[in-house]
Amino acid sequence: MNKIISDYQKWKQQGDELRIQAKQAMESRFRELLVEAVQIAEEYRSDIGAPLKPPPSVTSFRYKASGRAKVKKAQKPNASAKAAIAAPAEPAKPNPKIDGLQKRLTAAQQKLEQAKAKGAPTKNLEDRIYEIEDAIRLSQG
Repeated sequence: MNKIISDYQKWKQQGDELRIQAKQAMESRFRELLVEAVQIAEEYRSDIGAPLKPPPSVTSFRYKASGRAKVKKAQKPNASAKAAIAAPAEPAKPNPKIDGLQKRLTAAQQKLEQAKAKGAPTKNLEDRIYEIEDAIRLSQG
């Protein structure tokens, strides 16, 4: 009878050790997969411009994107580019539609920065900026 009890206790101890090892391995693999999923989602968002949505079965998983990609601003022309721009005799007429869109874009970018500083949701503002930038691109032809 004592042998059966001691065999059972050894078996139980081995099972506990195996359970702990399996738990650690699963947690490690889970974290690796999550990190990879976040990297893929960030790459998708930066390349495609839209967030990658999880499958319908995943409803409660949330991650906070680290360091959102900033809207690229037009680079300031260097001295040689300024000379080339100043060369044309006829100055280009400013397009009032584009000027208005540029003002809206600047205001939306400022609101986005303020929302980021406050930690408020920024999805709507980012969408608005994208729409304004799209309208500018379309207006420029």
